[in-house]
Amino acid sequence: MNQQALSSFIWSVADLLRGDYKQSDYGKVILPFTVLRRLDCVLEATKPTVLAEYAAQMKKGVNPDVYVLRKAGQGFYNTSPLDMKKLMGDQDHIGENLYAYIQAFSPAVRDIFERFDFYTQIDRLAKAGLLYQVAEKFSNFDLHPEAVSNSQMGLVFEELIRKFAEISNETAGEHFTPREVIRLMVNLLFIEDDEVLSKPGVVRTIYDPTAGTGGMLSIAGEYLEEHNPHARLSMFGQELNDESYAICKADMLIKGQDVANIVAGNTLADDGHPHRKFDYMLSNPPFGVEWKKVEKEIRKEYETQGFNGRFGPGLPRVSDGSLLFLLHLISKMRPAVDGGSRFGIVLNGSPLFTGGAGSGESEIRRYVLENDLVEAIIGLPTDMFYNTGISTYVWILSNRKPEHRKGLLQLIDASACWQKMRKSLGSKRKEMSDEQIAEVTRLFGEFQEAPRPQAGEVLGRGLPISRIFKNEDFGYHTITVERPLRDAAGKVVLGEKGKLKGKPQPDSSLRDTENVPLSEDIKSYFKREVLPHAPDAWIDHDKTKVGYEIPFNRHFYVFEPPRPLAVIDAELKQCTDRILTMIAGLSA
Repeated sequence: MNQQALSSFIWSVADLLRGDYKQSDYGKVILPFTVLRRLDCVLEATKPTVLAEYAAQMKKGVNPDVYVLRKAGQGFYNTSPLDMKKLMGDQDHIGENLYAYIQAFSPAVRDIFERFDFYTQIDRLAKAGLLYQVAEKFSNFDLHPEAVSNSQMGLVFEELIRKFAEISNETAGEHFTPREVIRLMVNLLFIEDDEVLSKPGVVRTIYDPTAGTGGMLSIAGEYLEEHNPHARLSMFGQELNDESYAICKADMLIKGQDVANIVAGNTLADDGHPHRKFDYMLSNPPFGVEWKKVEKEIRKEYETQGFNGRFGPGLPRVSDGSLLFLLHLISKMRPAVDGGSRFGIVLNGSPLFTGGAGSGESEIRRYVLENDLVEAIIGLPTDMFYNTGISTYVWILSNRKPEHRKGLLQLIDASACWQKMRKSLGSKRKEMSDEQIAEVTRLFGEFQEAPRPQAGEVLGRGLPISRIFKNEDFGYHTITVERPLRDAAGKVVLGEKGKLKGKPQPDSSLRDTENVPLSEDIKSYFKREVLPHAPDAWIDHDKTKVGYEIPFNRHFYVFEPPRPLAVIDAELKQCTDRILTMIAGLSA
């Protein structure tokens, strides 16, 4: 059974809840019960051994935790003689027995159900007379890893969350990222390290500050296991949403990860992994979400810690916190002398160009480019995400660039790399095929230019386009051009005091700014572009600022010449003749 069929099967529980529950509350029951049944199935085979070991150690008066974990063969255990099948044998005491069963899990699992606020739902179901029916339905689902792989299970959770988000008018995309986008990011993240990662016994760390249900971490783990079964990837994450956090934690438990590495809370306001550095990082922070709620904490860190904190380069406008996550990830990079780091982050178009010279956004771009941290930016097709159809971009950053990439930035336009989905999911109408992901990965890995289509060629040919630039190509000086203030007679007014004494006074109404590329001499530009039009102008050098922007689309624009006028006239005449013929037919 594939994950969509399985999620539909699980979703059928909603039929029992209809009437007693609002549609928007279905997830509060279905998600925790799904997790419970999954954990129940995982522990099924070792249950008798675990109970015997638990009884033996308790008889000795010894803390049984270590011994029981070993027998369970997992990072968690349950010491109750009950399981979900046995719970069905006592309908009259289903509520208290279910409580006792959950309480017998190890502390990390109990925390998962507390995050779900599951006990409240057990009481509510019991009062509605539905608890036994719902529990019975879940006890018949086979969610054993041999029947449903970890990868499939992750997709089941995502499908369920998407359904709940749709019916409650929430944004499903806040919880997870489409799998093919993650696969592309993981490919780009690891491709330059294939040789290192193939060594036996290699151990690396990966971190996601907006972990959601853990999809990015899981796919990174699957990639590494596929390429080197003897490699070990330790996963770290932080997640704000309690339900997503609970699912992520359950998934990590089953995968044998240390769940103490998965932390709940707001990453920007309260870093759950202070002082830690990581080998790899992945993130899909929420697009265009304001950070007003945590503004006080962030500004305090910025003002008191500067570059010793996370936000030294600058702060973006409060309406969009995407670049704060970029800075957070930079702060988590392992120093280059210790091996360095690489990370991928999904951002919308705004961080590429929003904010003029001197603004927080421009200063952040200036920091990453002048420190040579950006390897590539990949433009994705529109309609790729579940909750938005806007253009999105994957940024790949590293503080250990290979020699041939140093001082350079690769832009890859993969907006034509898509195929139509058989069935739309929310705003997601397009997907990238394995071949298209491989082609983008190849272009990145080989660090080569791929030509733009020539005028008249079809753009939607499904192939990525690549261009390579120097970092300084994206920088510019913003100069302030002044013109003299004149009196009613047209005479230039001179300053009477201060540094303007005896000099022409500027007319603020005629003041203008010009952006001069960093690669160009300001005086030469001014002489060529400004003085021929305003011979009395001058530059106020005190106001000159350095800015950076990445006008991604401009570098891939292909001019399509208009059709010849004669062709357009001929088409119009054809159309007019057809209309006249129709009119003649009506009047006949």
